[in-house]
Amino acid sequence: MAGKESGDIVMPVAAHTQTAPSDDTPRAISAMPSTGDRIFRGVLRGAGLSVFVITGLILVFLILRSIKAFKYRGLSFLTTQAWITTNPQHFGIAAILPLGILIALIAMVIAVPAGIGIALFISEYAPQSIRRTLIAIIDLMAAIPSIIYGLWGLLFLQPRILGFDGWLGRHLGFIPFFHYRKPYTPSAYLAQSTFIAGVVVSLMVIPIITSLSRQVFSQAPQGEREGAYALGSTRWGMVRTVVLPFGRGGVIGATMLGLGRALGETIAVTLIIAPVFAFNYHILESGGNSIAATIALYFASFPSAGSMGLSALMAAGLVLFGMTLIVNTLGAMVIGRSRSGQATND
Repeated sequence: MAGKESGDIVMPVAAHTQTAPSDDTPRAISAMPSTGDRIFRGVLRGAGLSVFVITGLILVFLILRSIKAFKYRGLSFLTTQAWITTNPQHFGIAAILPLGILIALIAMVIAVPAGIGIALFISEYAPQSIRRTLIAIIDLMAAIPSIIYGLWGLLFLQPRILGFDGWLGRHLGFIPFFHYRKPYTPSAYLAQSTFIAGVVVSLMVIPIITSLSRQVFSQAPQGEREGAYALGSTRWGMVRTVVLPFGRGGVIGATMLGLGRALGETIAVTLIIAPVFAFNYHILESGGNSIAATIALYFASFPSAGSMGLSALMAAGLVLFGMTLIVNTLGAMVIGRSRSGQATND
């Protein structure tokens, strides 16, 4: 009887144990989306796909319009330092491509530390009373048209920065980039230089780097911040050990997005720089160029240059489009794979 009773007790328990998982399995709850939800999802899906469609159409357009120039010049289009689209037709981007990259690098050397420093101050050090004001100023700087920056650089900055250019040439001339090869004549020799164009472009890149970096720094985990303070860290120590490592990927991505912006800047560079078609790495000397500035400078006269001139401009634009697309894509990938980017996606 004891064994039977024991069996009677054990068997129901075993049966209950076997059926428990099926009872605890969550049921799949599905609801039919409403008509409004389906329309909303369709609009969002169409908006997302339209980005790829528009980008692809631009790429196809540039390829079709630049085939003539590439067929005529071949690979020499990438190695020729001249821009003559009338007879004799001799053109290429061997000068304007590296000069444009040089302008962008000058801008990034100035904008990256400035943008990161401003972002750290706003997110970690600025009092709450002025934080919103600083954020609004940064957003306002990003909204200023590039032609305003160009006019400001041409009429205000350039006359006042020539003395600093001369100081760089006299004291840092042993560095090849800061060496100028003629006597110091600022009005005729140091104006309209690659360096001045890079300084103006840096002011247009700083808001991009600052805004993205500030958002990344503000997402640093509060628990890790408090843990650093609990271990006796100072505010800078907390920033150095928690905020900066957390935002490293986001800062790199913001820098690359800013680089893409600097490579494609057109109007400001066109207004400031004196166009040349020979590569000159002496950034303080007058003269420079970029692909975007060349397109803006010569596009108005393309009817007189003929179809070959227009095709050459389209070919140069295709190269610039590919460069900026690659840089921006890499920047977005870096942001997405960083801790801060994953936190934003979650």
